[in-house]
Amino acid sequence: MAHNRLGGDTAELWTRFHELVNMNGNELRSWLLTEASGPEVFTSHPSLDIDVTGRDIIHVLDKRRTDLTDEDVQTMRAVVEEVSSLLVEPRPDDENWRRTLMSLGHDPLKPDSPRPGEDPEINGSE
Repeated sequence: MAHNRLGGDTAELWTRFHELVNMNGNELRSWLLTEASGPEVFTSHPSLDIDVTGRDIIHVLDKRRTDLTDEDVQTMRAVVEEVSSLLVEPRPDDENWRRTLMSLGHDPLKPDSPRPGEDPEINGSE
């Protein structure tokens, strides 16, 4: 069911989602395909190896705000919570931390990446 009128909470969630997901759909799609084709995860059907959450994120990125479904709102809420929690304690030297963020559409190396202390929405600021 599409939300024809976005309530304030959903509009705020949309904005926050797009602040934290700083990769566009093509960038995320390329990343997920690269990750899915790695030697540890490659199968005869690489499309089956792409993370479901990643596909859901791309689906939301490809939509207009007025076309969101309840499932899209759930995806956005989960992604905002997960990315925010991962950014509380940055671990730039931890490749798994970066891979996890990238799989959620957030590249922590981009200049527009929110950081603790700079973004009031991220815990850990004093």
